[in-house]
Amino acid sequence: MPRSVNAVASRRRRKRILKLAKGYFGSRSKVYTIAKNTVEKGLQYAYRDRKTKKREFRALWIQRINAGARQHGISYSQLIGKLNAKNIGLNRKVLADLALNNPDAFKAVIDAVK
Repeated sequence: MPRSVNAVASRRRRKRILKLAKGYFGSRSKVYTIAKNTVEKGLQYAYRDRKTKKREFRALWIQRINAGARQHGISYSQLIGKLNAKNIGLNRKVLADLALNNPDAFKAVIDAVK
């Protein structure tokens, strides 16, 4: 009886990995075993950096709010504390956008909490 191999599934598995490795340099995109290691590491980095991206954007928003607030004589922590005390529900993303692109509206927010 001839040997039975599941060539369809194994070829599909290899093709999927090599497709994900497209654009990598040299044998990283050509040789299955090397491509597999590179793709797995790349997916680990992608998972990790989806979390890191959120941290980095929050830090950027805080810096922008702080810079805008200090132009009006108030610190970031004082501004956030007063916003929470007055139940003004603007998140950091919106506040940073106002500070950067619409300084008049940002000044109105600061005047509302002073």
